[in-house]
Amino acid sequence: MSAKPTGRLVHREDGLYLMLNRLFNAPIEQVWASLTRPAELEKWIGTYTGSPATGAVKFKMTAEPDAKWEYVSIRECQAPHRFNGDFGEGEDSWRALFHLVEGDGMTNLTFGQRLRSASEAATVGPGWDYYLDRLVASRAGLLLPEWEHYYPAHAQFYKDLIVPVRTA
Repeated sequence: MSAKPTGRLVHREDGLYLMLNRLFNAPIEQVWASLTRPAELEKWIGTYTGSPATGAVKFKMTAEPDAKWEYVSIRECQAPHRFNGDFGEGEDSWRALFHLVEGDGMTNLTFGQRLRSASEAATVGPGWDYYLDRLVASRAGLLLPEWEHYYPAHAQFYKDLIVPVRTA
């Protein structure tokens, strides 16, 4: 798999987001499971503990050796289509969302992370390309990609992204 940067910047009601897409040749329920079940998540990014039904869990990125457990406040969860949550606490917190849409046996995943500023994209973007490509590889039974192919290689692409004009 040849790593290529894929993100774009988008204004949403609550701020500026870095958005990325991946397309899967799979039913929506299978892709949803890869994003929400601890055993499936662990194959490509991390795991969680707790009860999602309560709206609060703890998440840990297992692909990063120094990662710590982060509290997650689930803001929205409409299986198998939408998720929105806040990860971490205080200044280190971040908001992520994903939307799934199925058509003709294919499922499109749109993933987004809210940014404090457009400059954050230079580090956040390569990370999400890396993790989403890990998701693709994991689902396809392929070797997981290596971080070195993403950062700093993708940083300039993300530094050069144009912040879209906000429309009313």
